[in-house]
Amino acid sequence: MKLIAAFLLVALTLSGCSPMQSAFHPTGEEAERVATLFWIMTAGGTVILLIVLAATALALFGGKVRRTLSSERFITVMGLAFPVVVLTALLIYGFVLMRAGDRPQAAEGGLRVEIAGELWWWRVTYHTPDGQTVVSANELHLPVGEPVEIALSSTNVIHSFWAPQIAGKLDMIPGRTNTLTVTATQQGISRGQCAEYCGGAHALMAFHLVAQSPVDFAAWLEREAASAAAPASEAAARGEELFNQAGCGACHAVRGTAARGVVGPDLSHVGSRHSLAAATLPNTQAAFAQWIVDNQHIKPENRMPAYDIFSEEQISDLAAYLEGLQ
Repeated sequence: MKLIAAFLLVALTLSGCSPMQSAFHPTGEEAERVATLFWIMTAGGTVILLIVLAATALALFGGKVRRTLSSERFITVMGLAFPVVVLTALLIYGFVLMRAGDRPQAAEGGLRVEIAGELWWWRVTYHTPDGQTVVSANELHLPVGEPVEIALSSTNVIHSFWAPQIAGKLDMIPGRTNTLTVTATQQGISRGQCAEYCGGAHALMAFHLVAQSPVDFAAWLEREAASAAAPASEAAARGEELFNQAGCGACHAVRGTAARGVVGPDLSHVGSRHSLAAATLPNTQAAFAQWIVDNQHIKPENRMPAYDIFSEEQISDLAAYLEGLQ
């Protein structure tokens, strides 16, 4: 009984995990099927465990009944037939539930998103039905109720895209494009993670997934496609000037300015994202300043050098400029 109680306690604990990055709180069609299969398998495993415990108790304390356990008929039925029937049934049910062999398709001419795994961040590119291309980073927005095709790739090492509330995992392999079609069923913000060890900062390669109503998504995409906002303060204006003078635009793009770099994340609207450095830091002016000076300590081995050559005032101006890119 203690073993069963412990098992139930673990199940209840898991079901109460934070919903930000939990497969136990599905908000997408595929994730809902994965959760259903998990609980069916868990229930089936619990029943089998109880049967095994009962058989063990009978074998130890069953007296004459224990002879039944050693009979050829019992061994044939429970040792051969029962596992074959149960496992075959669960296997077929899993195939049917997960639609094995039936690759879901996004609507023809619908939204397509390309996600490339970088070291250690996510390059996100939206391709709209009208031919528009919008580049972003470290955050994925989806319209609720609409199938979206996500093309996953990598130019460096193997990564694995995992947004547990929306769908299962899919590897991102250099030289290959794997496609995942997802449909968000509820609005909300969740967290995803690289699920394949990809180097030193692997644990710091995450992202936020924002599921929005189609109207809100269209409005967000329009804002995201627009040019970057002009500096709203003197400090931000000085920060923009320093950004250009220091050569930051050689690695980063800021739409509507001379900064057109493609090595690092697109910063056109970085101030409006839910986090910085692939969900490593909160999106605040202080976090921007911390990242500029100490990014190698925060995320070791990333491709950006630590800019400890700037004064505190210059760092503050740069942070003000970046935070204002909304």
